[in-house]
Amino acid sequence: MSESLNGIDRLVFDFSELNYISSAGLRVILSTQEIMNKQGSMIIRNMSDEIKKIFEVVGFINFINIE
Repeated sequence: MSESLNGIDRLVFDFSELNYISSAGLRVILSTQEIMNKQGSMIIRNMSDEIKKIFEVVGFINFINIE
């Protein structure tokens, strides 16, 4: 994923159809956020309440931009 982000300064994820996220998916989000902190911004949109609760439990809600 990191090579795919070269030259990207704004990344937007649309979670409108996401019903489940595994620990592997959370690790991808975390590593992507770390990359984007260095080169731009990352936003997650349309997050369901269920996924938002998971982000709250793991602490992602504190440092990931969620709209």
